[in-house]
Amino acid sequence: MTGPGTTGPGMTGAGPAGLGAAAELGRTSALAVECARRLAAHAAEHPDLFPAKPFDAGFFQSLGLVGAFGSPWASAGRLWAVNRAALWVFALDLQVDYVAKTRDEVAALAEECLAVAGGAAPRGPLAADLAALRDDLGGDPRWRDQLERVLIAMLQEWDWRESSATPALEEYLANADSCGSSFVNLSHWLYTGDTWTLDHLDVVREASDEVQRYLRLLNDLSTYDREARWGDANALTLGAGRDEVTRRMARHARTAAGLIAPIHATSPRTAVYLERQIGFNTGFYGVSDYWGEL
Repeated sequence: MTGPGTTGPGMTGAGPAGLGAAAELGRTSALAVECARRLAAHAAEHPDLFPAKPFDAGFFQSLGLVGAFGSPWASAGRLWAVNRAALWVFALDLQVDYVAKTRDEVAALAEECLAVAGGAAPRGPLAADLAALRDDLGGDPRWRDQLERVLIAMLQEWDWRESSATPALEEYLANADSCGSSFVNLSHWLYTGDTWTLDHLDVVREASDEVQRYLRLLNDLSTYDREARWGDANALTLGAGRDEVTRRMARHARTAAGLIAPIHATSPRTAVYLERQIGFNTGFYGVSDYWGEL
């Protein structure tokens, strides 16, 4: 069925530029749907890691969207690593923040995951899911290093929460690896990156870390009410003001743009992917959140 502004046979209303843009949006949306279906099917095979609350249907659709709009030129198969890495980070976050009851449990989980990233056999379900991703990516030592940063940062957040500490914003942002964005990005590049990107991961990782700091604060501003209810670490709950957070976001956005700009000349898709992490999430968090209700 067609409607106002559509372009079925004999229909008018959209010029060539509009048609092209609409077609691209349609293709990207279809790609997101396919990614979401694959993620939901994977999660259904591991209900202990991905319970229906908070991993509801909207969660998988959201994750499919961010992957597809970040790399709309890709196929669902080529986006499997970035989607799987993002899904795994959410599972890790749930285990650390809500399932684990003691610091020893969190430390043991981190130790097992780090060992698995280095090639050890997994024992628990979270580590087993990580091992499958490791095998897809070839066990790159830089990937293990990035994972270690995530695990250390999550353990630091646990300590802050349990001690009721209120770190300054600078210290909080130094711990931004807890959100896992750079880990997801690195997984994507190791799976799909062009030769220049793989040869210059130090350059793109620096840009990725700056984008990650922006996203950490964007998440905090947008999900403050939920994170306050759930007890998650958040710049606002730790004492930073909204104006201060907004100023820091603008600063990180400018710095990220400066780091990304020269990448356009040698790896435009890597540059566009990083820019879209900022752009997509800024728009997305203005309306919704990834998590479903716990």
